[in-house]
Amino acid sequence: MKKLALIMTLLASSSVMAQGDVEAGKAKAATCAACHGADGNSALAQYPKIAGQHPRYLEKQLIEFKLGQSSGGKQGRYDPVMSGMAAPLSEVDMADLSAYFASLEMSQGTTPENSLDVGKQLYLAGDAERGITACVACHGPRGNGTPSSGFPKISGQHAEYTQIQLTKFRDGQRNNDLNGMMGSVAAKLSDAEITALSQYLGGLH
Repeated sequence: MKKLALIMTLLASSSVMAQGDVEAGKAKAATCAACHGADGNSALAQYPKIAGQHPRYLEKQLIEFKLGQSSGGKQGRYDPVMSGMAAPLSEVDMADLSAYFASLEMSQGTTPENSLDVGKQLYLAGDAERGITACVACHGPRGNGTPSSGFPKISGQHAEYTQIQLTKFRDGQRNNDLNGMMGSVAAKLSDAEITALSQYLGGLH
């Protein structure tokens, strides 16, 4: 709870939250292109597409990556690459970059036929017997999330990246989700279900 309170304080104190300058962000985005692509659609599937993502969510992640670096991974979200990249960014930089990538269009993906049934079932209905909440409850019928609530767009994302993140949530390697909701859901998913769900989301439009 202390960690969550600290994150929310950082977000609330940012006077530029989700109000960045798109053109300024474009000018600052050159180093981001190496992993995320010039248009925010990464060519390498282990890196996320960030084009079209909600600016508030993007900014939150940058704040938490920076906190992860400054706290030695004890707070926020730590990643060896992203935490180092976020460390020198100011609040204005984060807002501008977030506004720029949010202004771009995410490329569409596809869902393999063999993952459609299981992925769709988990996404739309969950599994009541095992206490798995349906993804649609927070991320919406088309996976577009809810900007005002902080739930990200997850449709069209690289399946490999989504699979990596769900596995991290399940194993406790990532825990910057609101009230531990993602960790609670992912903890009940098998490897096969995580794969199917990740691939389903890749083709959800």
